[in-house]
Amino acid sequence: MIIPFQSLPSETLNAVIEAFVLTEGTEYGLQEASLSEKIAQVKEQLVQKKAVLVYSELHQTVNILPAAQFAENQFIDE
Repeated sequence: MIIPFQSLPSETLNAVIEAFVLTEGTEYGLQEASLSEKIAQVKEQLVQKKAVLVYSELHQTVNILPAAQFAENQFIDE
């Protein structure tokens, strides 16, 4: 289930994004980005709808996924 990221308080959203960034070990190219830059990049992906905030009822977890990957998974599950 997609959670509209705008519905979360900014502190909560930042905490979710920070946990995602620290867990995922995302590739940022040749230059290493600071934690605040990584958070800003993920937040921008949410704004641009390139990523979605997803709640898993089965696992009772929140995660951030690329929008295309979420759409693929939804199609497979049906």
